[in-house]
Amino acid sequence: MKILATDLDRTLLPNGHWEGDPGAIDLFNRLTQEHAVTVVYVTGRNLSLTEQAIAEFGIRYPSVLIADVGTSIHTYTQGEWVLDEGWVEHVKRASPRWNVAAIKTLVADIAGMREQEAEHLNQFKQSYYVEHAKSETVLRQVEERVKDRFDEVIVYSFDSHNGNGLLDFLPQSATKQTALEFVAEAHGSAMDEVVFCGDSGNDIFPLTAGFSGVLVRNADDQLVEHVKEAMARNPTLKVYFAKGNFMGLNGYYASGVIEGAYHYGLFS
Repeated sequence: MKILATDLDRTLLPNGHWEGDPGAIDLFNRLTQEHAVTVVYVTGRNLSLTEQAIAEFGIRYPSVLIADVGTSIHTYTQGEWVLDEGWVEHVKRASPRWNVAAIKTLVADIAGMREQEAEHLNQFKQSYYVEHAKSETVLRQVEERVKDRFDEVIVYSFDSHNGNGLLDFLPQSATKQTALEFVAEAHGSAMDEVVFCGDSGNDIFPLTAGFSGVLVRNADDQLVEHVKEAMARNPTLKVYFAKGNFMGLNGYYASGVIEGAYHYGLFS
């Protein structure tokens, strides 16, 4: 089983400040089909926004969609999306103290953050926009009020495209990392046989969990630094840093995903 898992925005999708290679997405689509690769999208987008990306950018439908930063899993079968109810039950069992209403109440009056729109929230995801300049103060208050009380993980990332800070509260059992572990196990694949590609803050967990990691060339500097620090602490971690100048591709976005997939032998 060949599994290629990738984040969407500014990893597979050319929607950042860097110039993407024309034709890179078509090449990604063709190579994954020709080499019988199981494609998994691992994204902060919900199902509806993922459908929009497929239509707008021409990316292929995946076999599996890990959406909402890991809090939902859908399979794509015979032209239809099917929610993985087993994942929902797993999260409920694994994070019994999770209480989204309590978290929402505790952080309601913290200045510098505001709740995201309803379509970005679900039973396992409570998300906020954060004024990035105030992020240190916001995160300190958030940790004082919430940390370790609700089987939660607090994930902060910076969207370099629009300057927004993004703050997610998730169950510890429902992150990009744990969802991809769940999918890998369901497909009978060892973690190091799964290639995961990312570019920004909330990709740090799967990139340093034991999958075969890929950082596209346009990855955030802070993420690159954190991954290198993790690799120094744990020399067994495998992460490839896309460089460009490969097959005439520049290493940004889908080109970096392709470069990383070749590095790990998914495309021979």
